[in-house]
Amino acid sequence: MLRRAAPVHKFNLHPIDSVEYDLDLDYIGDGQKIHRLDVLAPKRADGAEPLPVYVYFHGGGWTSGDKDPLTKYCASQAAEGMIVVNANYRMATRFQLKHMLQDGNAVLDWVARNIAAYGGDPTRIVLGGDSAGGHIAALLTAAAFEPELATHYDIAPPVAPRNLRGLVQHCSIADFSVLFDRGFVLSLNFVRMLLPDRGRGLHLRTAARFMSPIEWLNRGFPPVFVTTSERDYFYRANLNFIEALRARKIRVDTLIYGRQSVNTKHTWQQDDTHPESQEVYRRLGAFVRAVAPRAVAAL
Repeated sequence: MLRRAAPVHKFNLHPIDSVEYDLDLDYIGDGQKIHRLDVLAPKRADGAEPLPVYVYFHGGGWTSGDKDPLTKYCASQAAEGMIVVNANYRMATRFQLKHMLQDGNAVLDWVARNIAAYGGDPTRIVLGGDSAGGHIAALLTAAAFEPELATHYDIAPPVAPRNLRGLVQHCSIADFSVLFDRGFVLSLNFVRMLLPDRGRGLHLRTAARFMSPIEWLNRGFPPVFVTTSERDYFYRANLNFIEALRARKIRVDTLIYGRQSVNTKHTWQQDDTHPESQEVYRRLGAFVRAVAPRAVAAL
């Protein structure tokens, strides 16, 4: 397998050398950058037991962003004892939310078929992302448990629900109802932008139901780890999501910083120089180990 150095970016300074980097793997087969993913794995002896898999989607308001600046973040998680998949996907305004979910679904299909070759266990998968990427991860998780949602986006989930062990949300927006609040930081044009034909002829609140993971929770939904702060644009949406999970008796672990924590602006988790980010990494590693434990061999 081809291994290269981590991409140079301000977030990728001082690369972690205990991790192996397999970069820019084509998960669709069309040669496009938007359909590339990276696999990061801790260096281990041949024949070591398979590790849980953490699949990550970058943020960027659904319109921008790239996996490369997240390399150091993903390497930090790999060093915690997991295989990390860091993926790109198509974005607006050229594409809609359905295309992003179809790409995310294709990433999961690639993982299910190939991750064992990198030391990962395809039956122990945790999805995650920051901001818009967290939203995509949450919708993919919900679609695995809700056939109506999967049908809406024309996807056939390739990973069995029992193999999706957890969901990580960094400053995500799992509740689209907040976009209808007066004065919210994002306008309703973001809802329209993500819909086919800019939502013409659609009732936006009805359409937003299919865009809101909070609307698709059931008792089978896996445990969730939410990190947010009062400085996060989507703070209220995160609190709503946490409340909904607890109301349904779904395990939710939280790391919430107050406004006095100046390093916790939206998607601060990407910058490893902050002690608050290091706390996210420590807690995330513990979360993955708890929800996707090593299988105990039968006696």
